[in-house]
Amino acid sequence: MKFDCEIEINLPVARVVELFDNPENLKHWQPGLLSFEHISGTPGHPGAKSRLKFQMGKREIEMIETITVRNLPREFSGTYEAKGVYNEVKNFFTPVGGNKTIYKTENEFRFSGFMKIIGFIMPGTFRKESMKYLIRFKEFAEKQT
Repeated sequence: MKFDCEIEINLPVARVVELFDNPENLKHWQPGLLSFEHISGTPGHPGAKSRLKFQMGKREIEMIETITVRNLPREFSGTYEAKGVYNEVKNFFTPVGGNKTIYKTENEFRFSGFMKIIGFIMPGTFRKESMKYLIRFKEFAEKQT
């Protein structure tokens, strides 16, 4: 399943990328994040791996992030693997004028096992959840000024 999400942030691209690129900020805009642990590689650079744990309802979900592209301020991309779900996310930051930024994500989800059924029955849920992250990031970023 592939889809894009996009939002306009009322901040210059340099500030948006600065906030996005700081792992300490994840807790402010990623709902349910319990922990972020660097595992290997140079933090924030291609090949780096990190373990993220989330509370989703009554379940705790663990995923492994692998950074695939770091071309900031333009792009930051990676893969996220959890039980039954493989997610590739490409994040793009485009300046609009001097004081606004378009934050766009290209998302691809692949499912296995039981998650294939969930992905088939509820594809809109994944799009909605992905958009929620963009909205929360925008709200967090704009409050930092």
